[in-house]
Amino acid sequence: MVVDDARERLRDLSARLVRLHALLLDRERHAYEERHGSVTSWELLQLLLRDEQFVWLRSLSTLMAQIDALVDADEPVAAADAQGLMRNVYRLLSSGESGAFQEKYRAALQESADVVMVHAGIAGTLRRQGVDALGGTGPSSEG
Repeated sequence: MVVDDARERLRDLSARLVRLHALLLDRERHAYEERHGSVTSWELLQLLLRDEQFVWLRSLSTLMAQIDALVDADEPVAAADAQGLMRNVYRLLSSGESGAFQEKYRAALQESADVVMVHAGIAGTLRRQGVDALGGTGPSSEG
């Protein structure tokens, strides 16, 4: 029962991260298209994988893939593994650390109510699991 609970918590977090990633990718796509013209979905995928303008999103993409791999695995999900991934999400989104992702993410939080709303949902999910108290270097900055 605890195992299924950990899987379900990660599944919920993954769905919220997918929404966040879609919003951030859409913002970056619009910025790219303003300078270079419109791109197809295939071109966007190639940009996401290879272009420097999109490199900042890779840390979020990687974390999402790690969560999905654990959720989709045949083995039971250990609560400690779920907590570890949730702490990693907290560190990336709310810890106050500096880096390419954090700089762009903070700008998105300042400029987009949609990003703020999704961030708040993710922060609430993490807080209900006690992750903000466990995972960060300081208080959560929810935007």
